[in-house]
Amino acid sequence: MITAISWIPKGVSKSLPSVVEPPSKEEIEEMIKSGALERSGDIESEEDDEIMDADAAKQDVTIARALAAADALGKTPKNSGTSFMDITDGLKELDMDNYDDEDAGIDIFSKGLGDTYYTSNDVDPYLKDNHDDDSEELEDMTIKAEDSVIVCAHNEDYLNRLEVWILEESEDGDSNMFVHHDIIIPEFPLCTAWLDCPLKGGEKGNFIAVGSMEPSIEIWDLDIIDEVQPFLVLGGVAEKKKKKKGKKSSVKYKKDSHTDAVLDLAWNKEYRNILASASADKLVKIWDLTSGECNITMEHHTDKVQAVAWNHHEPQVLLSGSFDHSVVMKDGRIPSHAGFKWSVTADVESLAWDPHTNHSFVVSLEDGTVQGFDVRTAKSDSASESKPAFTLHAHDRAVCTISYNPLVPNLLATGSEDKMVKLWDLSNNQPSCVASKNPIAGAVFTISFSEDRPLLLAIGGSKGKLELWDTSSDAAVSRKFGNYHSHKSVSKTEA
Repeated sequence: MITAISWIPKGVSKSLPSVVEPPSKEEIEEMIKSGALERSGDIESEEDDEIMDADAAKQDVTIARALAAADALGKTPKNSGTSFMDITDGLKELDMDNYDDEDAGIDIFSKGLGDTYYTSNDVDPYLKDNHDDDSEELEDMTIKAEDSVIVCAHNEDYLNRLEVWILEESEDGDSNMFVHHDIIIPEFPLCTAWLDCPLKGGEKGNFIAVGSMEPSIEIWDLDIIDEVQPFLVLGGVAEKKKKKKGKKSSVKYKKDSHTDAVLDLAWNKEYRNILASASADKLVKIWDLTSGECNITMEHHTDKVQAVAWNHHEPQVLLSGSFDHSVVMKDGRIPSHAGFKWSVTADVESLAWDPHTNHSFVVSLEDGTVQGFDVRTAKSDSASESKPAFTLHAHDRAVCTISYNPLVPNLLATGSEDKMVKLWDLSNNQPSCVASKNPIAGAVFTISFSEDRPLLLAIGGSKGKLELWDTSSDAAVSRKFGNYHSHKSVSKTEA
């Protein structure tokens, strides 16, 4: 399945990503010693050992039965061992002592016409083919400034990875989409946030923050291929002890770490070293990426915090939504202030600020509805309830994901467990459905509009297939928002 999608702005990625050198023996030993190669949540128990022992016993029985069946069919000798004399006779027959002695009249590396000499490697047909292959491989690995880059958080069976996709577009309108490289990650990914904080110096970086079922947040460098460790880890487990019979396992967390799964991340584009996180531990945390430390912890929710988002125009203002059926707006400059609170009718699944105003946001809920709010109506009295600007019955099941179009005002996309993606015109707080699509994604977990392509929407879900929807190809969308479509169309679906 695909659980999160992040678009990387065009021209940001390194044209030819670096390939990391394999770790040395000493580095591997140090990683094993420090526990970096272990899953932080893997705390063994006696029950696990008993299961392993039972599996081993079953395997022994299976092997014994197979041997008995083979013996009954006459496919194994009656004697369990092989005669030493049989082995000796076999070696004599192979004449291994004279194996390296070749007939002087035969050159096994010759065509029989003598060796051919070439004046240079360029005219040698054998080397020329290799050179062409190298050039083709180099071309495939090069990320052009006009290429679109998409990062998908992907899980398949027990393999967790980040897939870095490239979307190439030619002048004649043809397009090509493929996985440039992937990054194997240790835990089930739940959310991602791209960030350009220059953690390695310079003006900008190219990193992806990943939240997972573990309490840590991993920061990976997207300009490096075959990396085995994140560039930076925020929080996480500091020490773990095996579970003893009759006692609970003991886990010690790093200072100011989350203590449960990280459910959402939000990078602050104005204060580029700041990252907000939401967790199942009911907390919202604000991290300084340059120091790797948590600066602020907020405890204003009473259940799992599912979503966080920074205001596009007031970058100190943070919104959070929770399973406690509330949305809270806080100012990071005064975290002790209670902030402003709105009650909603169900668990919060996702939320987003309108990028075209500083006062509107929408919230998607587990009951299939989407509600819009205007912060200008917020009341400082927590006992007073501010009513939503609109309530939209968008889907038949939970609305897992929403995406405001960053370039087209009033255009909102919603994705749901009902396997549908819908486009809405929110003009005048009177939502109307413009278009809908039943993608191959299955239950839709994540959608995201491109910031470089106004009407291109990326979709991911339970079937693990990335799909791009050029929404301008829909007649109703084209009529209403077509003047924002300044690029040639693309329509791609990939497994």
